[in-house]
Amino acid sequence: VIRQITEETGTTIDIENDGTVKIASVQSAAGREAQRRIELITADVEVGRVYEGRVARLMDFGAFVTILPGRDGLVHISQISDERVEKVSDKLNEGDVVRVKVLEVDRQGRVRLSMRSVEG
Repeated sequence: VIRQITEETGTTIDIENDGTVKIASVQSAAGREAQRRIELITADVEVGRVYEGRVARLMDFGAFVTILPGRDGLVHISQISDERVEKVSDKLNEGDVVRVKVLEVDRQGRVRLSMRSVEG
């Protein structure tokens, strides 16, 4: 991922052993873009925050939604709508862009999401 950022922005990125990231760039706009992308991939999921995400996979029990690069969360079928949902595919399709609220991040890092909390 870092290699892709350096190629696309024309920057040099060094990551120190302590996790410090250094970005060097001739153009300030390219440096800012590289910084923005790195912040996205290192961002922590915030409980209570609303994200715009993309439906990655449909399951019988709900849908996995990508809310940050490399971070998916589960919208349980009961959290898709205030109305009863018989089948997840009646309301969602893979690739749909949806607004979701983070309900919880458990000890294993699993993210619980809700669409009900942001309807309207």
